[in-house]
Amino acid sequence: MPLLLIGIIFLAICFDFINGFHDAANSIATIVSTKVLSPFQAVVWAAFFNFVAYYVFTDFNVANTVAGTVHKEFITLWVILAGIVAAIIWNLITWWYGIPSSSSHTLIGGFAGAAVAHAGFTSIDVSSIYKTVLFIIVAPLIGMVIAIIITLIFVQKSIWLRVLILATIMLACFFFVPFKHDKKGIFEKYALLSLCLIFISAFLYNYFRGETAYRTGNMYKKLQLVSSAALSMGHGGSDAQKVMGIIAAALVSQGYYKDVHTALTTAGWIPLTCYSAIALGTMSGGWKIVKTMGTKITKVTPLEGVCAETAGAIALFTAANLGAPVSTTHTITGSIIGVGATKRLSAVRWGVTVNLIWAWILTIPVSGLLAAAVYEILSLFIK
Repeated sequence: MPLLLIGIIFLAICFDFINGFHDAANSIATIVSTKVLSPFQAVVWAAFFNFVAYYVFTDFNVANTVAGTVHKEFITLWVILAGIVAAIIWNLITWWYGIPSSSSHTLIGGFAGAAVAHAGFTSIDVSSIYKTVLFIIVAPLIGMVIAIIITLIFVQKSIWLRVLILATIMLACFFFVPFKHDKKGIFEKYALLSLCLIFISAFLYNYFRGETAYRTGNMYKKLQLVSSAALSMGHGGSDAQKVMGIIAAALVSQGYYKDVHTALTTAGWIPLTCYSAIALGTMSGGWKIVKTMGTKITKVTPLEGVCAETAGAIALFTAANLGAPVSTTHTITGSIIGVGATKRLSAVRWGVTVNLIWAWILTIPVSGLLAAAVYEILSLFIK
């Protein structure tokens, strides 16, 4: 195996690790800000479920989409190297300044920018870029809408109305949503059923014990463990696959495998290593972004934390099923905004939110320009 290829695989795994600590806030911000878990407990909890995603997300749809950003004939090791280096630089810059930008879009932007520097715009698969750009807008909106709906259900005073609405939604999804008939589709169907049953059981148990503000608060703190676990699993399953796609593309470009899917299903070390790396990265924290996500956008209670995390998890699982490389950061931010907006629009610090949106918009083009610059520098040594 060429030394350059080994170096690229090593850097890709490093990026996966950085992705973990950069995006740790996505999984733990609300659970830390509501004091359900200490920061250390929260990162261990999130990292564990990041890795559990290895056993759940087995169809590699997102990895295939990321690898397909650049047409196969234009993928070289130098293009991949420039994209990864640029993505690492942008991730570290945004982490240092506490900006919750998207690691996913950073990697895609870097990969595409390096390819453009190498062979022009014809090297890019426009449909893959279009899908990514579309979900920059759609992902936070989906998270926001779902969070608003869940919050409005949970704040209903009547316990029976809450249970009735949840049961109706659960049955409607179970019987009418066209889940896939593979292992992942079956898991998603029963995961949704289990989540609704946990909420319904918790509401009924709390009701028959005699609802008090103290007991209700404790109930939501315990439910937040469930919702944060689901979000962490979605985070791991979504973000680890992007690096898997890049590593697989590098191996395919050197003729080791005929296509990305074959590489991922044959070389079992790729998914195992990537899920392990993102889990270890999550354990290393990312406290500056935790502060932004957990306190600066809006103040979050345990009830609101459950709503935001549950909405984010549902959106991530849905996007992964569609093969869309969505940003975990964008999704959970939209969910937190949705929760805050149900109280009153002024509860959301829109100035902070606007700054975040600018970071989202700039991530792909800036990463692309960085990658193009890195590629031009590397090209001086490509002989």
